[in-house]
Amino acid sequence: MIIELKRRIQSKENGGFTLGELFINGKKMCETLEDEKREVKVYGETRIPAGEYEIKLRTEGSKHLAHLKKYGSQFHKGMLHLQNVPNFEYILIHEGNTDKDTLGCILVGMKKSFATGTISESVVAYKLIYPIIAKALTNKEKVTIKITDEDVK
Repeated sequence: MIIELKRRIQSKENGGFTLGELFINGKKMCETLEDEKREVKVYGETRIPAGEYEIKLRTEGSKHLAHLKKYGSQFHKGMLHLQNVPNFEYILIHEGNTDKDTLGCILVGMKKSFATGTISESVVAYKLIYPIIAKALTNKEKVTIKITDEDVK
């Protein structure tokens, strides 16, 4: 399975943010929100580098436990965890609405606002994409995400 994140817009306003679109097997699924690009990494305030990363399920940590409690074991199989991201650890794909909800992770939502640098309907987006990706992973399919900086500077 190929997941693509196409970064479209970056702004230094509202604390700095990057908006993009997430595609699964070529079909647009939802919007994304990340921190802004920085030449020198600032913990919790910098997006990950563009590139291609394998995704695996992370079945430990506080985010995993919180999602297990929120969604139950029938739905939640582990956090969507990007592997081997240079200079970053524990990069996940999860819900959230502002850049304050991420420490470098990729947030998903159904609607975006450039004016506020936020996304909304995040749980809806997560419930849409998570089962597709988790099913591929539990079926031992290799899942990768390709992140590109489209018109983003």
